[in-house]
Amino acid sequence: MRLALLGCGTVGAEVVRLLNEQSADLAARIGAPLEIAGIAVRRLGRDRGDLPVDPGLFTTDALGLIKRDDVDVVVEVIGGIEPARGWLVEALRAGKSVVTANKALLAEDGGALHDAAAEGGGDLYYEASVAGAIPLLRPLRESLHGDRITQVTGIVNGTTNFILSAMHATGAGFAEALEEATELGYAEADPTADVEGFDAAAKAAILASLAFHTRVGAADVHREGITEVTAADMASAKAMGCTIKLLCIAARGADGQGRETVSVRVHPAMIPLTHPLASVGDAFNAVFVEAEAAGQLMFYGRGAGGAPTASAVLGDVVAVARNRLAGVRVASESAYAALPVRPMGEALTRYHISLDVADRPGVLEAVAGVFARHDVSIATVRQGPSGGGNGDAVLVIVTHVAPDAALAATVQELRGLDIVRSVASVLRVEGGL
Repeated sequence: MRLALLGCGTVGAEVVRLLNEQSADLAARIGAPLEIAGIAVRRLGRDRGDLPVDPGLFTTDALGLIKRDDVDVVVEVIGGIEPARGWLVEALRAGKSVVTANKALLAEDGGALHDAAAEGGGDLYYEASVAGAIPLLRPLRESLHGDRITQVTGIVNGTTNFILSAMHATGAGFAEALEEATELGYAEADPTADVEGFDAAAKAAILASLAFHTRVGAADVHREGITEVTAADMASAKAMGCTIKLLCIAARGADGQGRETVSVRVHPAMIPLTHPLASVGDAFNAVFVEAEAAGQLMFYGRGAGGAPTASAVLGDVVAVARNRLAGVRVASESAYAALPVRPMGEALTRYHISLDVADRPGVLEAVAGVFARHDVSIATVRQGPSGGGNGDAVLVIVTHVAPDAALAATVQELRGLDIVRSVASVLRVEGGL
């Protein structure tokens, strides 16, 4: 079985190393040896250290490599939308099997890849696109196909989890925790994709598509990052027996008209310390799956890094190679349900709201009246002196479950009250607090 490898960066180099180190075992598992037909790279002259590969295999002509008749499987680890999309569509239409770790492409235009795979008759596998080496997508795609998944909740970005875990442990602010994450190599020089939630949103789209048999794209995912989370927010969470995590939440359920829909969102949220995801620290990932028959399942492990991601890539390579030798194809997509995506405003959630208010009689009554006008029920209220030493007070309010649009409208009206000096913080609350 001959492979075309697109990309030889951190993940690609680990794929090459593992292919070399485990060649005998891989051949035994598949029933035929794996050979690298070529490696497409941007620059031929780059120093690749002691990488165990013939330099003559490198090429800058990715499309030419893909089109070669002796290539059975195309492995893509370059990332990005283009030119990866064109290359993979070409490979799939030609009947070659594809293994990719490209979460951005799958979330942006996974439908085009699935259609090309169906047209050409090859396999499309992408376990490495979400949560690194954690075996997650195949259980959703295969093991749980006899069940009805109702919700998937996860921590799927290691950088943001490291930052929020550090803030919880040390009391540091966001900027300090981000600086530490950068120094330790957990955050990129430009961390925007991580801290603004783009990376997690792409993964949420992939998870929702598999869980609910519906094509969900990145544009369907409500996305908020963690840049506005403060040390004061984390302190307030700890006072309530909670912590704050960047969660991806994909849920299936009826909308206001009783239609079956899906809701997909990524945002920071308070969760109780008793929740299974609360103890997931450092740069680890974890995904909590709820299904009608199987109940609650948890998948946990390292979600990033060259070696873990390469492990997932090679697991897919073994699967598609065995399929090709057997002359079979495994359907890579089940989108029969085609459920509509529910707008964020209709998602049912809870809010934790911190208000700086005037400390005088009637304030609590006026604030409670705003919640009542929007049909939002208050669960708890805590009041304390303002830290500014100006005689004002702080109100911390946690709501019961309500549509997100009603909660947002409540906050908007609160901002306009004369007695409200500022809305210091708004965070969603998840996990049954």
